[in-house]
Formats: sequence, structure tokens, C-alpha cells
Amino acid sequence: MGYVYLYTGDGAGKTTNALGLALRSVGHGNKVVMIQFLKGRKDVGEYKIRNRLGPEYEIYQFGTSEFVDPKNLRPIDYEEARKGLELAKTVLKKKPNLLILDEINLVLAGALVNMQDVLDLIKDLPKETDIVLTGRLAPRELIDAADFVNMVVDVKHPSEMVTTKGVQY
Repeated sequence: MGYVYLYTGDGAGKTTNALGLALRSVGHGNKVVMIQFLKGRKDVGEYKIRNRLGPEYEIYQFGTSEFVDPKNLRPIDYEEARKGLELAKTVLKKKPNLLILDEINLVLAGALVNMQDVLDLIKDLPKETDIVLTGRLAPRELIDAADFVNMVVDVKHPSEMVTTKGVQY
């Protein structure tokens, strides 16, 4: 079985950590698939780079371009999350070297998909595939199932929201 890496916490950089692993893996000629949940913006660097890093790097988004409020989920958020999880199951059959489920922790915290379905996905992980799970509010069940768990802690940040192209998006 491959390894399960989990990045969670209230600090910024969980997706960025996963992308660092993706870049390293592609650098070795490995196949990487990133599935982003609750995200649909096409102007982010990890989406825009797909053609330059392909065919080793693929990215799929299952969300809308607007911000998703976890306290006010819409029917489309549930539908998109379900589609993303179904794609993850299909992708695993092809045994990529690295599969990233970006924001899956938040999806589970909002009960957009069934926890047992994600645990089954991890349990059936091919030995050739490592998986990265990101997002705030990681459920205890995922923390327990992971081999590596990193907590990203917000120690300090500017009082105003910083959105620098190429750094935050």
C-alpha cells in the first residue's frame, strides 16, 4: 500500500505543500493527479501550469469559481464533491504515483461526501500510489488513517488579506 499524507490546520500552505510534492514527483517523471474540491478558479497557478507539466501532471477541479461558505453549502457543492470523489476512484485504478485530494478534509467536515467512502478509498490504495489529503478541519478518522500528518499552524499574518499572484494563487 502507498503512503497517506495529510496536511491540515488553520495556517496557509496546505495546498502549497501538496504542490511541492507534486513538483518533486513530476521532476522524477512520475504521474501526478490533483483533484481539487470546492475550487473552480482557472486563474490559479496550479491549474495554469497543467499544460507545461503534462502529461505527467493532471488537475481536475470540482467546485465553482466563487468562494464556498462551509456554513452555507449549496446543492451544487454536494454534487461537485460527489463527482470529484468518483473521479478519484477511477484515477486510482490507473495507479498514478501521486494522487492529491485537495480540500478533502473540508469536504468531509461539511459532510459533502460520506466518510466511509474516503476511508475505503485509502484502504484500497495501490502500493504504487501515495495520496495527499489537504484542508482545514481534518476529521479524526482521517488523521488516524494517515501515515504522515502535518499540522499547518497560523502563527502570524498581516491584518489585511494578502493575495499575491504566484504565491497565494
